[in-house]
Amino acid sequence: MVKNTSKYTAKDITVLEGLEPVRKRPGMYIGSTDEKGLHHLVTEIIDNSVDEAIPGFAKNIWISVTRDGRATVADDGRGIPIDKHKSGLSALEVSMTKLHAGGKFGSSAYQASAGLHGVGSSAVNALSSFMRVIVRRDGKTVYQDYVRGQATTTVKPLKETEFKKLLPANHFPVPKSTSFTISSFIPDSQIFKKTTEWNFDTIKNLCRERAFLIGGLTFHLYDERADEEAHFYFDGGIKSLVKHLNKNKKPLHPIIYFDGQIDEFEFPIGVEVALQYTDSFAENVSTFANVINTHDGGTHLTGFRMALNRVVKRYGKKNGYFKDLKAKNHKITSDDLKEGLTAVIFIKMPSNDIQFESQTKTKLNNPEAQSAVFTAAKNGLTNYFEEHPAESRKILEKVLLAAKARLAARAAKDAVIRKGALEGSTLPGKLADCQESDPEKAELFIVEGDSAGGSAKQGRDRKFQAILPLGGKILNTERARLDKIIEFAELKDLIIALGIGIGDTLNPEKLRYNRVVIMCDADVDGEHIATLLLTFFYRHLKPIIDRGHLYIALPPLFKITHGNDHNYAYTEQEKNQHLRSFKTKSYSIQRYKGLGEMNPDQLWETTMNPKNRILKQVTVDDAQKADEVFNMLMGKEVPPRKRFIQTHAKMATLDI
Repeated sequence: MVKNTSKYTAKDITVLEGLEPVRKRPGMYIGSTDEKGLHHLVTEIIDNSVDEAIPGFAKNIWISVTRDGRATVADDGRGIPIDKHKSGLSALEVSMTKLHAGGKFGSSAYQASAGLHGVGSSAVNALSSFMRVIVRRDGKTVYQDYVRGQATTTVKPLKETEFKKLLPANHFPVPKSTSFTISSFIPDSQIFKKTTEWNFDTIKNLCRERAFLIGGLTFHLYDERADEEAHFYFDGGIKSLVKHLNKNKKPLHPIIYFDGQIDEFEFPIGVEVALQYTDSFAENVSTFANVINTHDGGTHLTGFRMALNRVVKRYGKKNGYFKDLKAKNHKITSDDLKEGLTAVIFIKMPSNDIQFESQTKTKLNNPEAQSAVFTAAKNGLTNYFEEHPAESRKILEKVLLAAKARLAARAAKDAVIRKGALEGSTLPGKLADCQESDPEKAELFIVEGDSAGGSAKQGRDRKFQAILPLGGKILNTERARLDKIIEFAELKDLIIALGIGIGDTLNPEKLRYNRVVIMCDADVDGEHIATLLLTFFYRHLKPIIDRGHLYIALPPLFKITHGNDHNYAYTEQEKNQHLRSFKTKSYSIQRYKGLGEMNPDQLWETTMNPKNRILKQVTVDDAQKADEVFNMLMGKEVPPRKRFIQTHAKMATLDI
């Protein structure tokens, strides 16, 4: 029986009080409840402390992770106000328990702030099973405790003799300042069901990033679980960040830096830009709005690209750099300006005027930011080009080389594959395609070698699984332009099979498979091939990664037979666990050296059957780190790669 829903009255309206909306729909406030959302909590609290450092009120930020799962953040800033609010509550309690409450709505307390909507601290409080805030301000020290967003104590005064007892760990330093804020919280396992385990490397990365942006601010990090600590301090600001990003690359010129304040709007916008071209092929541009890393860019990035495009084209035309292109009726494109470019764009503006796409703050929407960055970058770049002709020539030569390579790639593409074959009109002969015509239900397995390819073709489910075998190691695309890539037979077949094109023809909507699975041997050669493929996807088909289509299959290392039973183990540790469970010693172990050693039934059972297989989805949470690792492992410079291998060789494991 269908329930009658025609009656819609006031009784049907649900009003969520206090912080209930955050607990009811946490994804609206922190993006997700997985590991990424978990670390968004500590990011919110750290950015509250950074907000104190931007105008110079705080010089130090301390972060601690303890064995009981709590994170603690302290700063030596002004301290959260503790006087009585007009609501009758302490201002501290209001800021911690009420949405859209805080000092960032007015323009007097914070000229530039990472916080938005006044939901940062209160959202963290709502999603924590326990939270404690200690404040020293106006000669007083007070604290208040909360459980799942609800205050469990009043704002209580705190004696110095009691102070250390409330800190999360004995080693946590007490700020030696007349004012400070210490926030300590434990994420709620009712909300974060996948994990509440802090990743110290993730916290270190976000603190290092902010230390680069705010020159003179020191971060002190402590991990009680591993007895580890780290400290970050940089004088050079975003120039230091560009230098760090290019540490494994060969710069073509000194770092270009300029800053300024644009006052032509209702509010001032501060702009800082640092950039440098290198001999690499990939672009690495990072954008920040009030220290928030806007991973998806936004209007400030658009303004920078517009300014760079205009200045380079004008300077190149004025000095005759593009005569050869013009003679052939060709022009410089925006893509030509990206090759080898490392840049950081950092804007600062009043927090109550800043507009992000969502509370997770990954994309800036302010049209004023586009105009401000365009004006500042156009003036800064124009002055630099006029005053530094030798360095400018190197930049123009790099852009011109990129343009010629793009045109050569287009010519090679037309010569190698005619009539749109790159878009999939003629599928490669090696491809054993599936019967499914709906891309959402189809999978492509990229398999190492013809032997494994034969087993995979026989063992697969033909209805929805396609197989493309590769003949050994592919081209290292970190060091190759597009014209070389599409001339390489194995990569050409892969591009055709995927159906989305490449370069200026790339169209992610045309992808023929919802899952693209890299399936290589579990040995050194297999890992090398997987790394080469990951490099290719990251550098040239990144939308496949960004949209969650790329996976890595984990084949087993061992087959353990015990009587009539057999088990598969994916690591040495898992193998030993199986052996310890056997009551008798009558067993046999088969070590798989490659996928080709498995018969089709075994390959299906262990690695391809959706009910049993283990797939790792490839994601990029930290684009800067990914760019750095790919450049180090696959780039030209040997010493950084050698140091990395020597440092990490003993740490290598298979994490499943």
